[in-house]
Amino acid sequence: AMLIGDKKGAIGLGTGKAADTSLAIQKALKAAQKHMVKISITKNGSIAHNVSAKYSSSMVMIMPNKNRGLVAGSAIRDILVLAGVKHATSKVLSGSKNKLNMAKAVLKALEAISTPHRPGAAPVVQ
Repeated sequence: AMLIGDKKGAIGLGTGKAADTSLAIQKALKAAQKHMVKISITKNGSIAHNVSAKYSSSMVMIMPNKNRGLVAGSAIRDILVLAGVKHATSKVLSGSKNKLNMAKAVLKALEAISTPHRPGAAPVVQ
């Protein structure tokens, strides 16, 4: 699994499988670039409103907060940092702590405040 972002609102998640590690990384990078979305971030580096989503058994909620920093853990924090969000709070509302399903739930939630991303910007790979 690979997560890419430009820290200006664009974020993408991709997975790839291959016998060789470098081929799997290339496939994951290509899939992440293909599925990139651009989220709208407010002037102070937060999101516009509360969003929540459920993917498989993972349910997440992301809420804007005012100048309290990024209060998020695990995979949610990584996604929000790569997206460029500086002030947000998150909550995992499920029993499952599967990081890939949590990441997919976060991206599904962020799709409510997003538009498809135009390729051309150089992403930051993590």
